[in-house]
Amino acid sequence: PSAHNGKPTAHLRTPGSPGAPGTGRLALSRRYGTRVPPAHSAPRRPHSPESSQLTLRTRVLVASGLGAAVLGWFLYLRWEKRRQCERQRLQNVVLGRGDFQLLDHTGRPRSTSDLRGQWALLYFGFTHCPDICPDELLKMTSVVEMLDRIPALPRVQPVFITVDPERDGVEAMAKYVKDFHPRLLGLTGSAEQIRAVGQAYRVYYSVGPRDQDNDYIVDHTVIMYLLNPDGIFVDHYNRSRSDHEMAQSIQSHMKSSVRLSSQ
Repeated sequence: PSAHNGKPTAHLRTPGSPGAPGTGRLALSRRYGTRVPPAHSAPRRPHSPESSQLTLRTRVLVASGLGAAVLGWFLYLRWEKRRQCERQRLQNVVLGRGDFQLLDHTGRPRSTSDLRGQWALLYFGFTHCPDICPDELLKMTSVVEMLDRIPALPRVQPVFITVDPERDGVEAMAKYVKDFHPRLLGLTGSAEQIRAVGQAYRVYYSVGPRDQDNDYIVDHTVIMYLLNPDGIFVDHYNRSRSDHEMAQSIQSHMKSSVRLSSQ
């Protein structure tokens, strides 16, 4: 209070001004009331043995998968390299060069020149073969049919050459080849003629012992040979190659041949 005109006067103090009642409490409230409370993070859960084992198992599986993929790729490259070397070896021995004189399943004389101008797929076997030869000729039929369904590709001539001239004459060959592709050409000849064509294609065959019925099995190379229209060996296919793989391979060779001839 102060005197004004001799009378005491009361000065009103606004809240918050120095000395005003409650000023300390208001300041304290402002100081702490406007502060955002800290966010409380969720407490971390301790790693359980099960989760640790699961993580370790996942890492092991991923590492094993990568290792298997690398190993598989390495084995494929090694197999492909061996296959390329074998194909090069067969080409270096001038496979299939030289003329042959045989009879087809109609009795007509045939020679190497009859296969020129077309792609040919050759297989050596015999009509009394219990399972391998029929399976391979059925596979050959499937391959030729697959390629026939592609109009842009040239036709492939399937050829079956016997390694058992003693039993596989013209009549036996005619009866046998009709069970397979209608274009299948069966070829036979004398023992000397078959030996010559077998040597030209590096085909191994050996007549086994005869039983009491004079029956026997001929052990022979199980390979199909692909010849281009010039009569030159291009590729070979063993039993492990499927009909789809063979068809794709032959198609690739045909396309490569077209590209080379157009250059």
